[in-house]
Amino acid sequence: MLLRIVVTIATCFLSQSIYAQSPLDFEGEPINYQTTVPSNAISRLNKTLATGETHLKYHPVRGYLDAILEHLKISTTTQALVYSKTSLQLRPISARKPRALYFNDEVYFGWVPTGDVLEIIASDPNLGTVFYTLSQRKTETPAFVKDRGQCLQCHANRRTKEVPGPLVRSFFTSYSGQPAYNFGSHLSDHTSPLKERWGGYYVTGNHGKMLHMGNLFVYANDPEEDISLKSGANITTLPRSVKDQVYPVRHSDIVALMVLEHQTQMQNLITKVIYEERRGVHYDKAFNLDEQGPSGFTQRRIQRATEALVEYMFFVDEFKLTSPIKGTSGFSKQFSTRTPAAGEGHSLYQLNLKTRMFEFPLSYMIYSEAFSAIGPMSMTRIQARVAEILSETHAESDAHTFRHLTPALRKSIKEILIETHPALKAQLTSTSTD
Repeated sequence: MLLRIVVTIATCFLSQSIYAQSPLDFEGEPINYQTTVPSNAISRLNKTLATGETHLKYHPVRGYLDAILEHLKISTTTQALVYSKTSLQLRPISARKPRALYFNDEVYFGWVPTGDVLEIIASDPNLGTVFYTLSQRKTETPAFVKDRGQCLQCHANRRTKEVPGPLVRSFFTSYSGQPAYNFGSHLSDHTSPLKERWGGYYVTGNHGKMLHMGNLFVYANDPEEDISLKSGANITTLPRSVKDQVYPVRHSDIVALMVLEHQTQMQNLITKVIYEERRGVHYDKAFNLDEQGPSGFTQRRIQRATEALVEYMFFVDEFKLTSPIKGTSGFSKQFSTRTPAAGEGHSLYQLNLKTRMFEFPLSYMIYSEAFSAIGPMSMTRIQARVAEILSETHAESDAHTFRHLTPALRKSIKEILIETHPALKAQLTSTSTD
């Protein structure tokens, strides 16, 4: 009898601990965020730096920035300049010397002129996102240092889908660079109205009658209704006060900013899917449910996470452009010609910028290493959903949710995937055969 009571208490305790596990608990099983060895573009670069296989040339003004951008093939056309003091390194940031951001599909770099370190966010197939710094002091053996949790204070919350990840936020910003928090803030992605985007950023480009929060400085005690967004609109050059000789290029391209916003939340949703399947498998194993397949609890958490990802990657609820968008740095042309592409040159990288961001609204991030790392149960469901949504006989509920996908768009996206994405090709062709 005593043994039964002890076992019952132990089982109840285990049940409570698993059910009560915070979605922000990354340190223990099954995520083991701090103890798992990272495997990403930065960890790989770190190894080649340590062995002497890779050498980084030191720039007298920008330290190791230029060398790393070149090594990781990150274009300077992605440059976005942020003058709000919302970084690990607050003090050096100013309207004259804003923080510069650069990115590709796997890595985001933040560089502050005269700052002590480079700030790096790396997409990691196993951990989702890992944060690093690199000292800007010249040394024979530069090394990236993995964050031990400080970055998670801002980069692991509901704004990042409750996983470690990047984000783009928008604040009205004072002349000192301090965000004017009394006006609130906005999280930016492709669903955000332009009028809520890019507060605290310089923005170069044309956008017609649409307005945004970029290029503006306010006083904290200004009435919000007196703030005119028009004064920051359709600016194609940076202010003369910005020390342009410090930066690789003289742009903060509006289109690069739009792509950055989309990509950050896409990455977080991918990480959420990866985490949820791992947590579900861990839960089932703890209660010996895994022999019978995934439990209902695990199936539901996978369904929620994958459906959120599928809707986002198909640009459901995307903000509709009412004026053409045109950048200044050459980013648009460079990005639109990326591969893989289908035989006719159509690709998921092609930009539209007239009524929506992309010509074919399905995220190019399906080609990323992170997307490929999604667990088997989740991936099976995602592939099935993609096939259903692109089918000519899709469900009535899908017809409403994905109503922005015209028959012509569905057909084009399907053709692109069949030619460029082997895993989805298998699903799409088998569904067509059936």
